[in-house]
Amino acid sequence: MKRFRPPVLLALGALICGAGPHVLPPRFILPDYLIDPLAVLSRVLLVGAIGWAITTFVDGLTKRRLSHLKMDQPDDLTARKLATRLDVTRRVWVVLGAIVTLAAAFTVIPGVRQIGVSLFASAGIAGLALGIAARPLLSNLIAGLQIAFTQPIRIKDAVVIEGEWGWIEEIGLFYVVVKIWDWRRLIVPVSYFTDKPFQNWTRQTASIIGSVFWYVDYTAPIDAMREKLTEICKGTPLWDGDVVNLQVTETRDNATLTIRALASARNSPEAWDLRCHIREHMIAWLQAEHPEALPRVRAEAQFQDMSEGVGAQAGS
Repeated sequence: MKRFRPPVLLALGALICGAGPHVLPPRFILPDYLIDPLAVLSRVLLVGAIGWAITTFVDGLTKRRLSHLKMDQPDDLTARKLATRLDVTRRVWVVLGAIVTLAAAFTVIPGVRQIGVSLFASAGIAGLALGIAARPLLSNLIAGLQIAFTQPIRIKDAVVIEGEWGWIEEIGLFYVVVKIWDWRRLIVPVSYFTDKPFQNWTRQTASIIGSVFWYVDYTAPIDAMREKLTEICKGTPLWDGDVVNLQVTETRDNATLTIRALASARNSPEAWDLRCHIREHMIAWLQAEHPEALPRVRAEAQFQDMSEGVGAQAGS
């Protein structure tokens, strides 16, 4: 109701300007040259009040619907889809409502209406220049509408952009705010998401597979490490019980093996914590149970038999 206060005041102003000259006592009769401008002002205020009220009403309903969405669930894909569509549509509605209301207000002013028509009819070059100058603005606006309905990104999606990992915090008409994992904000134009490739880790579902790498000696017990990985995953609630695997992915010239472990989690933050958990516990287990499996540097030393050389010298 507080947001309806400005349009109500405009409507009251329109009523006063329109009906005031006709209900004033005879001694307060206004001059004729003020009655027509007050009538025009009354129509302008009335148009502004109606447009403002309609825009505010739809905007309030949209915000109310957004406030009832539950986006704190582990897998809130449906809520994030609807929140993205509603938020972007709400912003577009506010801009379009302001433009339409302003245009309608100008049409009730005879002089301005004629000037506007003549300008639209004779400003081809100026319109072309204005269109070129507003091209980035229009491209971002169109990209925002495209994102609202095709949804390559949604609010709270986990994304990797320009080498930075974070969450989509806000989708505006002309820019997107990405909250990076260390609480910095990355501001990206909306058109970026329709023109350039990026990673979306929660496009279909919030579940994600995390990978952990170790570099161990050739004597490392691979089967025992595989069993230990399963034990570590089962012992933490971070694992979603779906994927767990350990493989030797590479052998190196310095006599080390590259071991890769895969484990799935319900979302990307839990996947990060799960990776750290697996890495720390596996290293601690190797140190305690199989220290020979830790990376070692091997070297071969050759010693010359000095006794043969000494005997030869004595014989000579």
